[in-house]
Amino acid sequence: MLDRGTGWIALSRSMDPHRRGPSTPMSLGQAGRRLLGALPWLIVLVAMVACQQDDPEETTSTLRLVTGTENRSLEPIFQRFADREGVKIDYTFQGSVDTMLELQQGAEAYDAVWPASSIWLALGDTQNLVRRTQNIMATPVIFAVKRPVADRLGWVGRDVTVAEILAAAESGQIRYMMTSATQSNSGAMAYLGYIYAFAAHPDVLTPAMLHDPAVAEKTKRILNSVDRSAGASGFLRDLFLQQYDLYDGMVNNESAVITANQQLTAEGRDPLYAIYPVDGLAIADWPLGYLDRGDAAKSALFDKLQAYLLSAEVQGELLVEGRRTGLGLSPVGADPAVFNPDWGIDLDRVITPITMPPADVVREALVLYQTAFRKPSFTVFCLDYSGSMHGDGERDLESAMRLLLDPDQASRYLLQRSPGDVTVVIPFSGDVEDVWRTDGNDPAALRELLARITAHDSGGGTNIYDPVVAGLDAMAGIDLEDYSPAIILMTDGQSNDGEFADVETRLAQPVPGPVPVYAILFGDASEDQLAEITGATAGRIFDGQSDLIDAFRQAMGYN
Repeated sequence: MLDRGTGWIALSRSMDPHRRGPSTPMSLGQAGRRLLGALPWLIVLVAMVACQQDDPEETTSTLRLVTGTENRSLEPIFQRFADREGVKIDYTFQGSVDTMLELQQGAEAYDAVWPASSIWLALGDTQNLVRRTQNIMATPVIFAVKRPVADRLGWVGRDVTVAEILAAAESGQIRYMMTSATQSNSGAMAYLGYIYAFAAHPDVLTPAMLHDPAVAEKTKRILNSVDRSAGASGFLRDLFLQQYDLYDGMVNNESAVITANQQLTAEGRDPLYAIYPVDGLAIADWPLGYLDRGDAAKSALFDKLQAYLLSAEVQGELLVEGRRTGLGLSPVGADPAVFNPDWGIDLDRVITPITMPPADVVREALVLYQTAFRKPSFTVFCLDYSGSMHGDGERDLESAMRLLLDPDQASRYLLQRSPGDVTVVIPFSGDVEDVWRTDGNDPAALRELLARITAHDSGGGTNIYDPVVAGLDAMAGIDLEDYSPAIILMTDGQSNDGEFADVETRLAQPVPGPVPVYAILFGDASEDQLAEITGATAGRIFDGQSDLIDAFRQAMGYN
């Protein structure tokens, strides 16, 4: 292989048997003749480099796979396949909703897709690009509570209905977490299961059922009983473990509950007990499909990967990971230490999952979730307008906010505001410059807020601490039990004013409920400074350095 930076120089010199030393003078005529003499070698060299750059083997030996964030733990399985075949698996881990959006736009960056559920293929593959799909594994989306709580509620060893879960939550007997239905597969599966239960578990869910007042009222009530939301199943599991003393349970994939229990038991804490809602249980079926663009070599590589993942060897490894494999939902040879009956995970249980509705019904259900059913959000946006933001920084920040405040763009990404939402914007530089608040989802009011943002000028230093304090102050006197609260801090620089102690002091004062801070880092922002804030509030940092818009959208999915 040539070194593309210096290879042609070294090679051209070695090809010339009459090459003079570097200190030997040469006339202009001699140089010209020497160059003409070397021309054939240069032509050969250019052809060699061109072949190297356009080597079809280099292109077809890489398979670009996009899959769910829950599969990050499967990297060693992917890598073993790549090593065996002498190829490269270029994998991307992201939410199923992101994969749906990629498919709607053609998914040119990928050769294969592996979302958590077939519904994301049905919603996203509008161009009919995906071929040869097969389900690799399955996992029920369950409701899990600490074992002592399950004992107290009388839920151990018997069927539990969605109505019983609602009653326990509304009576204050359980506090629990659940991901967003419009950003995470586990949230979407649970949400659709709730609708089925409240619609008396029909054979097929119809639009009329979504709009039935009784169904809508109960669906809204159970979603409003959620105490903490998030945009990804893995983060929700880790957050539950981090804030174990504040919550009684979570809605998540069975496999996530298993891995959480493995850690809890190792630490001597009470594990979660799995509840499979008897009248509203949904299954993530994990279909792997190929994006066929006529490349025969890549198609053959995909078939090898699919066969490998379905092999007895890998299916056994997936069982160890807490994923159900094989035919049906009762895998043979599962380790009871993984699928532990003491955790309520009974492989002999007959599971009757809901039937997934048609794509148009799912889409309508997700829109209703975002605009009418979910718990209202109280979101404070702290926007950096320091001097370093001038130019591209301002434009990127404003584009991100337009994604939320322009109804057409928000609709595309399922980020619409609801009538109960509260949106606060705090522009800052060296100090807090203003506080703007808009209630509800009136398009005119949202556009007016956007106009204020785009008219604001940048300049001055950077203080990331005061706007967080101001955001907490904006929630003072509000019963945050009625909202999903969050502060989203967007900054491109290092704070040269204020200090973290200012935030700590404010957090020590009475705040009606925990308020996570989600920080979006771009430019030269200090990750260490942001980590102090997000760590103290059980928040998260999103890296917007390569794509601020995408980072903003992910952060919004957590609220």
